[in-house]
Amino acid sequence: MTQPSINWHLKENARDHHTSKLSSKELTVRRGQAFTLTFNGTGQPEQNLTFIAETGPKPSKQAKTQAMFGISSTVSKDSWSAVLQSTTSNSVSISISSPANAVIGRYKLNLQSTSSGSSSPANLGTFVLLFNPWSSGDDVFLPNEAECEEYVLEEFGIIFAGNKHHINSFGWNFGQFQGDILNICLSMLDRSLNYRQDPATDVSHRNDPKYVGRVLSAMVNSNDDQGVLLGNWSGNYEGGKNPSSWTGSGEILQNWKKSGFKPVRYGQCWVFAAVLTTVLRCLGIPTRTITNFSSAHDADGNLRVDEFYDASGNHLNRGADSVWNFHVWNESWFSRSDLGPSYSGWQVLDATPQEESGGIYQCGPASRNAIKEGDVDLDYDCPFVFAEVNADCMYWNYDPTNGKKTLMFSESTVIGQFISTKAVGRDDRVDVTNDYKYAEGSTKERDVFKKARKKLGLEDKFDPTAPTPEEIDQKPDMSGKFKVAGPLEVGKDLNLILVLANLTSDAKNVQVNMTAWSTVYTRRPIREIWKDSMSVTLAPQEEKQFPIRISYTEYQEHLTTDNMIQVTALCHVAGGIQVLVQRDVTLDNPAIDIQVLGEAEVNKVVDVEVIFTNPIDMEVMDCVLQVEGSDLLRGILQIDVPTLKAGEKSSTKFKIIPSESGPKHLLVNFSCDKFADIKAYKIINVIG
Repeated sequence: MTQPSINWHLKENARDHHTSKLSSKELTVRRGQAFTLTFNGTGQPEQNLTFIAETGPKPSKQAKTQAMFGISSTVSKDSWSAVLQSTTSNSVSISISSPANAVIGRYKLNLQSTSSGSSSPANLGTFVLLFNPWSSGDDVFLPNEAECEEYVLEEFGIIFAGNKHHINSFGWNFGQFQGDILNICLSMLDRSLNYRQDPATDVSHRNDPKYVGRVLSAMVNSNDDQGVLLGNWSGNYEGGKNPSSWTGSGEILQNWKKSGFKPVRYGQCWVFAAVLTTVLRCLGIPTRTITNFSSAHDADGNLRVDEFYDASGNHLNRGADSVWNFHVWNESWFSRSDLGPSYSGWQVLDATPQEESGGIYQCGPASRNAIKEGDVDLDYDCPFVFAEVNADCMYWNYDPTNGKKTLMFSESTVIGQFISTKAVGRDDRVDVTNDYKYAEGSTKERDVFKKARKKLGLEDKFDPTAPTPEEIDQKPDMSGKFKVAGPLEVGKDLNLILVLANLTSDAKNVQVNMTAWSTVYTRRPIREIWKDSMSVTLAPQEEKQFPIRISYTEYQEHLTTDNMIQVTALCHVAGGIQVLVQRDVTLDNPAIDIQVLGEAEVNKVVDVEVIFTNPIDMEVMDCVLQVEGSDLLRGILQIDVPTLKAGEKSSTKFKIIPSESGPKHLLVNFSCDKFADIKAYKIINVIG
C-alpha cells in the first residue's frame, strides 16, 4: 500500500499523557490511555485498515509484544484498539488505546490494508509507551495527583544523610526528562542479563513493574552486568569521581552511554538510589529515595549484626556485618498481584550492591507492609531489608592474640532510626519509620521480630556464634556517653565530653582507652587520628565529666569526604564487664551562598553569583565550582576558582538561560583541597 504521511499530534498527546517535559521528537505516551494520530494518502477505505503495534526483537501475539487491530466503534479495555475520530476527503484521525497492562518500551506502528492482498504494511514510525500512574487500571496507579507530580514528574529531589544525631541533606537533580535520558533508560533494559539470555521473554515481562524494578536494581550497579555505576567505599577515589561530588543523575547516565556503556566510577548508596529514581520516574513508576539511619548490613542472614573492638577501643574491620551511619534505597509504588492487596503500595528496591539475590546483585521489590508485619518469607529479599531496619546489635571485645571474643553488650533498639524521605511538594523531611516497624520497645515490635526469626528458621537452630542468655543478661557496673561541646564544623577543633557514671554503691577503678578514627559513612575505619588513655576512680554512684579535644590539625589530613569521625572509649572496669562508649560525629562544611542577580525569564540571560568565604587560617587551593539545574542550563558548568587566603571571600559569577517557566532548582557543588563537596541549591522562579 502507499506510504501515508502522518501527524503524531506530539504536543496535544504529550499534554494529555503527562509527557510534555520530555525533550524527545518521538511520540511518548502512557499505557491504558488513548492517543490521537492523523494520516492521509492511504487510498483505502477505513474499514480495510489494520494496525500492527510491535515491540522487542521477536514480536508475537502470544507474548503480548505484538497487537493487530482494525478500526472499531468502541475502545477495548483488555486489548489494543483504534477508534475513528473524524475523516475528511483525504485524511483520517484515529484514537489508539493500549491496555493498562501493555508491555512498555519502544513500539513500531505499521498499517496494513486487508483489501490489497498480501502487500507489505506501511511503516508509520515509532512511539514509546510508558507506565501510567494516572490510570486506575495500571499496576502503578497512584490516586493522589500531588504524589504523581512529585514521584513521577519532579526532577529535583532532596537526599538525607549524616547520622542519627545530626541529619543533614543535599539537593539532587534527577533530570529524568532531559536530553537522551529516556533512550538510555530503555538501553539499560536491553543490556540486562535477562535480555541477553532470552530477549523475547525479557521484553514480554516488561508489562510488570515488579519485574522492571528488579531488573533495573541490578543494572544501576555494575556487578554482574556492566551496569551503570561502579561502587567504591575505600576512601580512595582515584581513577574516577568521588561519589560525594555528583549533583545529579544525568551526567552519570550520559557518561555511561558515551563510554560505550562502561561502568561510571564511582558510586555509593545515595548515588545508586538517585540514579534508580531517575530511571524509574522516567519510565513512569512512582519512586522516591529513602534514608535509613543506623542501617544494618546483615551479611549472614541471622537478623543480628556483630561489631568487634580490640582492648584499645579500635573498631575492628572483622566479619561481614556492619552498621552504616545511613543507607539510601528506593521505594516504588505498585500493586502486588503475586502477594495480595495487603502487600501493595510502597515497595523497597535497592541498587547498592550489598548481597546477592538469585545469584546477582539486585534487591527487591520487598513489600514495605511485609517488612512491618515480619512476613519475611515473601518475595523479594524481605529478610535483608527487615534486618536493615530491625536487626539486633552485638558489641564484642575481640583479642586477636587468641581469637577470644567477649560480649560487652547487645542492643535491640539502635538499628533503623529516623527513616526519612522528602515531603510531597515541599523541601522538608518526612519521617516514615512507623511505616517500616512498630514502635521500638513495644510488645508488638518484639512479637514481629520473633515472628520473622521463626519464619527464617532461626528460633530452633543452634547458633554457636550467638551470645549465651547469661552474657546478654549481665549488667555493667558503669555507664558512659559522649556529649558534644561546641560546633561540629570542618576547620574547627572537635570538642566532646566523656561522661562516666558509676552505677554501683562501691568505688570503681576504670582504665579508659580512647581512639578516634576517620571513617566513611558505612563506619568503615580509614585512619586513626587520635588516641589517649587514662585511669579513673569513680566513687559510689558518682558521675564524672572528662573534656576531650581533637584539634583540626590532628584530623585535617585524614578526614574522608564524608566528614565523619568515630570516637570510642573502651572502659575496663576492675572486676566487672567492659563498657563500650562510642559516638559517630559528622562535621558540617562551611556554607556557600547563591544569589540570582535579576529576574529569571524564559530564554533570557540572567547572572548568578556564588559566594564562599574561607573560614580557616590557612589558604585553600584547587577550588572548583560545579553547577547544574534542569531547565536552567544545559549539561554541567565547571568553573575554576582562584586560591583563597585565610579568611578571604570569593565571588564567582556565571550566566544561565532558563528554558522553561516555573520554580526551578539550581544546584552548586564547591570543592577545594581542605573542603570536599560543599553543596547548596537555590529555587529560582522563572517567569514565562
